[in-house]
Amino acid sequence: MDDGIEGWPTGRLLSTAARLVEHAWERVLREYDLSSAGLVVLHVLSTGPASQRQIAQAARVTDQTASRTIERLERVGYVTRQTDPADERRKHVAGTAAGLDVYRTLLERERTDPTLVAALGDSEPALRELLLELLRARRSES
Repeated sequence: MDDGIEGWPTGRLLSTAARLVEHAWERVLREYDLSSAGLVVLHVLSTGPASQRQIAQAARVTDQTASRTIERLERVGYVTRQTDPADERRKHVAGTAAGLDVYRTLLERERTDPTLVAALGDSEPALRELLLELLRARRSES
């Protein structure tokens, strides 16, 4: 049975593939009581503590959205927040051992879980380079 996807425009292929991968990731993330936004925060914190504002900027979301995500991560024990002694309005966020362990586990799942990007096998690095090229080209237009 020919479903006609070979004739789809590239943009439709890309957006459909993105949705399918996102749905697969959502199922995996639920196993860890985590959202995709939470995964982004853990990614930012994987290199060390950051302010809520730095996290929001890195995630390209509002400070308020980042704050809600961080609050949820704090409730499940994946991050801690501390008030900056020099500026009590400012919060510093750090990943906990549990949070950073979950992050590393998810990186490994992405590499090995056939329901995720690992299904591409040896083609994954080439796709990754193409996606990076596309994103860099679009970012320079902004």
